[in-house]
Amino acid sequence: MLRIWIASTAIALWAAPAFADPCEGKLPTKTGAAFAGTVRYVVDGDGFCVGKSDDPATWIEVRLLDFDAPEIGTAKGRAAKSVLSRELMDKVVSCLVGKGRGGKTTSFDRVHAVCTRSGKSVALILKSAGVEEGGNLSGGLVPSQVGPSRTT
Repeated sequence: MLRIWIASTAIALWAAPAFADPCEGKLPTKTGAAFAGTVRYVVDGDGFCVGKSDDPATWIEVRLLDFDAPEIGTAKGRAAKSVLSRELMDKVVSCLVGKGRGGKTTSFDRVHAVCTRSGKSVALILKSAGVEEGGNLSGGLVPSQVGPSRTT
């Protein structure tokens, strides 16, 4: 009976679709490092991929430091992703790396950063569009906590 359960579980896991984002670029890790590029993919309401080319191997996945969107599994989270897509997809952003809640510049496969589009804070763009904060890390960092700008 145990073998049947193990086999059926393995088949279910093997057949489950993968929902990984396509961003595979090397993450900048120094606080204050600057990078820019076109938004190529939107992960959720506070995460997206930035790249200078169409090659996902060069795309940097960003987690906004100064805005914490509702979780993607909620209606507000899906709405936040829709707003972020509308406001950023195929547009150029500039970002500065900063330290997240754990004191690190990266978590999982994302770099923590404060970003702007045409000089306007992405966090302010989201707030102006009516997106409420409400994720697990509500109360993101402000740009002054990121540090001096340096190019990677």
